[in-house]
Amino acid sequence: MNKVILVGNLTKDPELITTTNGIAVCRFTLAVGRRYTNASGERETDFLNIVVWRAQAENCNKYLKKGSKCGVVGTIQTRSYDAQDGTKKYITEITADEVEFLNTKNSSSDTFTKEDKTEVANLQPIDDDSLPF
Repeated sequence: MNKVILVGNLTKDPELITTTNGIAVCRFTLAVGRRYTNASGERETDFLNIVVWRAQAENCNKYLKKGSKCGVVGTIQTRSYDAQDGTKKYITEITADEVEFLNTKNSSSDTFTKEDKTEVANLQPIDDDSLPF
C-alpha cells in the first residue's frame, strides 16, 4: 500500500505549467513539522515536493500561495534521470490525489485573487422586494 496524508504550509507560491498535451501540472513544496523533538529539543521540519494534475492543479495555483495551509492525500513516487554531468539523480515526490485548502477566510485579507476581488466589486445590490422568497 502506498498512501500518504500530510498537513503543512507552502514554502513558496505554487508553479503551474502545461504539458505539451495541454494537461495542467502544479508543483509546490509543503513544509510539514515532525511530531517529536530532536535531541536538542527542537521540532524538525520536512520539506516535501508535491505534484498536482489537471483541474485540481489549476485550483491549487489559483487559491494557494506561500504560507497557505493545506492537506494532501496522495502517493509517494520516485523517479531518476541522468544529469548533464553524467551522474544519476533521484527525485522523490508526492503525487496528490486530493488537496484540501485549510486556511480560513478570515486568516488573511489576501485570500482572494485579483479576479475574485474584481468580481465582488462589480456586484450590484438586489432590492429585497424583487426576491422570490
